[in-house]
Order: sequence, then structure tokens, then C-alpha cells
Amino acid sequence: MTEDNRPAGGREWAGLAVLILPCVLASMDMSVMFVALPSLTADLKPSSSELLWIMDAYGFLLAGLLITMGTLGDRIGRRRVLLAGAAAFGAASVLAAYSTSSGMLIAARVLLGVAGSTLAPSTLSLIRNMFRDARQRATAVGVWTAGFAGGAVLGPIIGGLLLEHFWWGSVFLINVPVMVLLLVLGPLLLPEYRHPRPGRFDLLGAALSLVAVLGVIYGVKLMAEHGFGWFSLACCAAGLAVGAAFLRRQRVAANPLIDLALFRTRRFNLPLLIDALATFGLVGFSLFQWQFMQLVLGMGPFESALWSLPTFLVMPVGIALATAIAPRVGKPNVIAAGLLVAAAGYAMLTMIQAGSGAVYLIGALTVVAIGIGGVSAVVTDVILSAAPPERAGAASAMAETSAEFGGALGIAILGSIGTAVYRSQLTTKAPDTLTAKELEAARDTLGGAVDTAATLPKGAAEALRNVAFDAFAQEMRIASVVSAVLMAAAAILIATLLRGAHTQPGAETPESAAEHDGRDEVDDLTSTAT
Repeated sequence: MTEDNRPAGGREWAGLAVLILPCVLASMDMSVMFVALPSLTADLKPSSSELLWIMDAYGFLLAGLLITMGTLGDRIGRRRVLLAGAAAFGAASVLAAYSTSSGMLIAARVLLGVAGSTLAPSTLSLIRNMFRDARQRATAVGVWTAGFAGGAVLGPIIGGLLLEHFWWGSVFLINVPVMVLLLVLGPLLLPEYRHPRPGRFDLLGAALSLVAVLGVIYGVKLMAEHGFGWFSLACCAAGLAVGAAFLRRQRVAANPLIDLALFRTRRFNLPLLIDALATFGLVGFSLFQWQFMQLVLGMGPFESALWSLPTFLVMPVGIALATAIAPRVGKPNVIAAGLLVAAAGYAMLTMIQAGSGAVYLIGALTVVAIGIGGVSAVVTDVILSAAPPERAGAASAMAETSAEFGGALGIAILGSIGTAVYRSQLTTKAPDTLTAKELEAARDTLGGAVDTAATLPKGAAEALRNVAFDAFAQEMRIASVVSAVLMAAAAILIATLLRGAHTQPGAETPESAAEHDGRDEVDDLTSTAT
């Protein structure tokens, strides 16, 4: 057994348990706001613009700084960056919990986003160093994936429980003891690792990457909320232009933030694309899932969060199956199979009706979760394995950034398609008794239709709700078709392009891989772990 693939011991597995804590919290902080929003709105009374920034500041800064923080960890130490981020995350949580104004809460959410951007790349890159054995690393990455997925589901549930007994700030204070635990146990259980010859940190490159990611994600978000417009397109174009400048700088910089040689290999760039596509459907369709349960089925936030638990509980099943059989049948086959399972789940959703009920919806989404869980775990492991250990932080950041972009595009594209379908249905089928103002409010969103129906006589209200619910179900069916087709296409892509010659895990560097000049390089994709 060589030093490079020695098996992990009890300390490493205990360290993995510690690493999962910030993953769960970082994911929770994005979803818990949906539950806390009504309470904090009543208390702080933010304007509509302030409300948007309260919701979005965290995600924007987190996505924009992932590459920078991942590379910073490679240079100054991944454990050091993780622990610094944990301390900042705890302090910002206290600031958020006791905010007395909208501006103060927005500032706290910005700080939470900056601190949160250190957590995902640091934890994932530390896993790369702690688990040298390929089989064990695949299992560890699967646990890490489940932690992030679990945080998104547990956020509304824990937030709902806290809000039943405490004020809205309690949803932030829960972060503090967990981060204190990480600060105590981290130095004891987590190893330190940094690039032996890091060179100077590229501050200009970091600024360019931040502006590029923020510009594109902000533009995509505007499209999701308001449709295609000149300003949203200009934001995306500006972000892409800055992104092009960033890539040009990376080609000539002495110490680039990301190694572009990694992108010349299919074993790295194709899994990044698959990761984005998987997140595209999962996050994009969640936009419809929550509205269907709360507005069509009449559930409250806490009840709908409880109904979503099965999708989280089955995800570890998909992860465990995928990581167990990947060494036997090859990772491309496992990824393709997971995508096809997800496509089957979306195909079930193409038949959903307004009266289908929660059991049918959650049953189909459970199938999706099994497939996507396995795909995400294996794809993340492939991305991490494709990079040499000294660049694991940057590779981890790229994996998270691709997922963020996939989710943002899913919300924007599926949301835009769905909105067009919904408005078309409402325009042609809404009751004739509605005034122009009432029709406009009903056409705007499903929530607007429900609110408008509450002001109408019983017969007209029932007619409007039926039309709106049927239109929204049609919207979901169209989004399901798009998602199913994308998953099937991604399965064909991964099965077709990741076939061919393979090398032993970790035997090839990005530089040597680039010399292959276009040949299939699948690293440990098709080889069994040794």
C-alpha cells in the first residue's frame, strides 16, 4: 500500500463528521429565510428592494467568492481558511439575529455570504487530502453531498420549529454553537494542507472572478423574476465580458487562480457540465414544488417542509448505491444511470394535475432525488479526483460554482418558460367577470391569483382558482418535459464521451493530460479503485 492511497483511519472519519457541520449550516442558511421572511418583514418593515437584498445577498456573495476562497485555501492553508470562515460565520450570525434595521440585516447577510464561501471548497478539498484511498474518498464525498442536500431540506423544518417558540433571529443563532464546536474540534481532527509553492495571490484575478460571477447570476435572477429585459441581458453580457477578461488573465498570470489545463480534459470539464445540468433541474423545479404544495394544496411552510423530508431521506440511498457499484461497473455508467432515473422521475411529473395531491408530487420527486443524489456524489468525486492535491481547493470551488450557475439558470429558464405558459392560460381562460386590474394581478403570479380570488364572490373565486391551478399544473408539466429531456441528453453525453482509454487514479497531472490533445481521459472514471 503506497503513501498516496493509504486507507483513512478513525481520526479521518471523525474529522469528516466535523466537516459536515458547516456544510449543513451553509445550505440551511439559504433555505431558512423562506420561513423567517414573514416574521422579519413584520418586525423590520423592509422596502421591496431591501427585501430582495435580504434574500439574495447571501447567495450572491457566496457564489461570487467560491473560486477566490478555494484558491486562497490552496495557498495559505485549507484548515486555516475553514476555521477563519467558521468564526466569521458565527459572528455574522449573531449580527443577523440581533439586527435592528433592514440595512443592518443586509450587511449581516453579506458577511454571512463571504464567510459561507470559505466552507464548501475548504471542506471538500480537505476531504481530498484526508481520504487518499479512492473507495473511501467516494464514500466521504457522498456523505458531504448528503450534508449539503440535508441542510436545504432541514432549514425550513428547523426554522419552523424555532419560530413557533422564539423570534425570527433564532434561525441565525442556531449557527453559533455549531461553529464554536467546529473551532474546538477542527484543530484536533482536521489536517492542514497548502500548496508547497503557492506564489503570489492574484488579487486582480480574484476581483475579476467576483464581478463575472455576480454579473451573470444577478442578470439570470432578474430574468427569472421579470422576464427577459435589456437590463438583465446587459448584466449577463457584462458578467460574461469580465469572465472573458478573467480567463485571458489566467492564461498569462504567473500564479493563476485556476489552472486552465484542467479544462482541457474531459474527465474535468464534462463532469462540471453534468453537475450544472443536474442542479439545473433539481433547483429549477423546486420553484414549482413549494408553490404547488403551499398555494395549490393549501399547506403551510412547516407542513410543506415536512412533506419534503422523503426526498432528503432517500437521497443517501441513491448516494450509497452509486458509490458502491461505481468501482464495479464504471463511473460513467453510474452517472448515466442516475441521470436516467432522474429523467424517469421528471417523466412522472409530466402527468401531474392540479388535483394530483402531495403523494404523487413527492413520490415523483423522490425518484428524482435518488437519481440526482447518486449523480452529484459521483460527479463531485470525479471532479475532485481529476485535480492534483495541491489544486483541490480550486477544483472544489469550480464544482460548487458550476452547481450555483446550474441552479440559477434552472430557476431563470424553467421559471421564464413556466411564467409564459401560466400567463397564456390565464389570459384565455380566466372568468370574464374579472376587471382588468384583477386579471392583471391573477396573471402575474399564482400567489396573485389566490389573493385575488380571496376578494371575489364564492362562484367567481372558485372559477379563478380552478383556472389558475390548472394553468400552474400545465406550467409544471412543461418544466418537467424540459428537465426530463435534459437529464436524458446528459445521460447520453456522459455515456458517449467518457468511453475509451483510462489511467490509474491520480497518475496523470493536468499538464500531462493536456499533452494527450483531445483523447478520452477518464482518470479513475472507468477503472476500479485499488
